[in-house]
Amino acid sequence: MSFADFLCPNCALFLDFDGTLVELAAHPESVVMPPGLVQTLEQLKSRLGGAVAVVSGRPIAQIDRFLDPLVLCVAGVHGAERRRADGSVAWQAVSPLDPVEEAAAALARAHPALRLEPKRGSLALHYRQAPALETLCLETLTAAIARSPGLALLRGKMVVEAKPATASKGRAIEAFLREPPFIGRLPVFIGDDFTDEAGFKAVQERGGLGVKVGEGPTAARQRLANPASMRDEMERALARVAA
Repeated sequence: MSFADFLCPNCALFLDFDGTLVELAAHPESVVMPPGLVQTLEQLKSRLGGAVAVVSGRPIAQIDRFLDPLVLCVAGVHGAERRRADGSVAWQAVSPLDPVEEAAAALARAHPALRLEPKRGSLALHYRQAPALETLCLETLTAAIARSPGLALLRGKMVVEAKPATASKGRAIEAFLREPPFIGRLPVFIGDDFTDEAGFKAVQERGGLGVKVGEGPTAARQRLANPASMRDEMERALARVAA
């Protein structure tokens, strides 16, 4: 079955943001919102009884700025923060980041093309502008995390991140599925990165569908070429639901 087949009135839709809904950018704040995307998401929220959530590595506040004025359920920082349908936010306990912050800052001073992205309880080190530094970034954060109880390493597209060890997109999706309006629905999760694999596994273990956007190995059972294809597929699915 395709994504459009699964997007029925009884499904719950979970969406990554960067590389899935929008094209990746050189810097996180440089992302461009495609025309009509907010309106499409608003229609999906209405059609699915509110059972639409963004599940992202970004903080909730950043997602809200991009989607304004639309307000969706959001799992931010890989699930370390999660806004429910009633507007309340569940915050996971976070561990000190001192060794990671010190090591990453020293590396960024030595290599100005690197970019640090601090978040609540998390720190991402981007090397998109310096891909030759991938191994050095990975080794530096791995060593720092080894001195930081409660943190885990997460690799993504041109980024390596220290995050709360208990946070994952799969766990965030599972938490949503225990709450209204998601409870009892068929889950669909769409993402593009290594960080989304836990989400694909979570929905497919419940009879749902994982959809990988872009290239690369994946556990997802369906694939779309790029974010533009993803947006087109959402439009087609909306048309089918409305027919």
